[in-house]
Amino acid sequence: MRTVLITGSAGFIGYHLAQLLLDEGFRVVGYDGMTDYYDVRLKERRHQMLLQNANFTCAQGMLEDFDTLHTLAMREEPDVIVHLAAQAGVRYSLENPRAYVDANLVGAFNVMECARELGVDHLLMASTSSVYGANTEMPFDEREKCDTQLTLYAATKKANEAMAHSYAHLWNLPTTMFRFFTVYGPWGRPDMALFKFTRGILEGTPIDIYNNGEMFRDFTYVTDLVRAIRLLIDKAPVRPETPDDIPEWDSLSPAAPWRVANIGNSDTVKLMDFVTAIESECGREAVKNFMPMQKGDVPATYADATLLRELTGYTPQTDVRKGIGKFVAWYRDYYGV
Repeated sequence: MRTVLITGSAGFIGYHLAQLLLDEGFRVVGYDGMTDYYDVRLKERRHQMLLQNANFTCAQGMLEDFDTLHTLAMREEPDVIVHLAAQAGVRYSLENPRAYVDANLVGAFNVMECARELGVDHLLMASTSSVYGANTEMPFDEREKCDTQLTLYAATKKANEAMAHSYAHLWNLPTTMFRFFTVYGPWGRPDMALFKFTRGILEGTPIDIYNNGEMFRDFTYVTDLVRAIRLLIDKAPVRPETPDDIPEWDSLSPAAPWRVANIGNSDTVKLMDFVTAIESECGREAVKNFMPMQKGDVPATYADATLLRELTGYTPQTDVRKGIGKFVAWYRDYYGV
């Protein structure tokens, strides 16, 4: 039985990935700091559900706490590490930037040190579509140069990609970075747009709509996302003998067993159409508070998922209206609305 260590296992994506891996017969070890960035009860409930499976164990600790993380990793000896834990949120990085340095830089370094010492078969680490920053050529392609991040959050994730490349090169550590595109679905985070919009519409309170609604996003349903991660686990990069061995669609490094992959729907949805779909599922109209573009935000995201398809044969494809319906149904059930 293969063992996977998931950091951020009580988080939105970590919970869904752990559940999928358990369903497929993996042994899963979780690690989560249970920070109060959002309602801890939601995180606790996710872990409680995972603990119903005898093949799931977990420990609580911060990414910055190397001793706790290292002790867990050396004891459990995972074959694969999926590093999802991070200080998330674009806007919060304007309020509390130090949290991003601690969790996303120091924390990622600690995870890489554990992976290096263990010599894991594959290290997979979460990045974000925010690393594309001020790039305007769409759809976003992993082979593009992207050095114009607009927030510290995005900058820490770009730094993670560079840090991981160095470790892959130095220690021949197979590493895959994946860039998420606006993930949504049941058990989502309360700071995310779908959660805030649904709550506001059902409660009859105003929802903030930035850039006066002139925004586009590539929305990725969470079960599609974790399916893609699951498939990528089996696609550990191999250091190429020569650059000529790299297919033209591949982001594989010529100097390391390292690549970066977009995980997105390869579609764009206008923000106002997103709001309209939530209104339809909730059965009432939103009270809209139109606002200017927020500092550090971007008007559009759009993933080129060619590499993911070439590697795994899989492309996320859940229609956003169907996904919204599932989230609203979960929200109503969970909160008794």
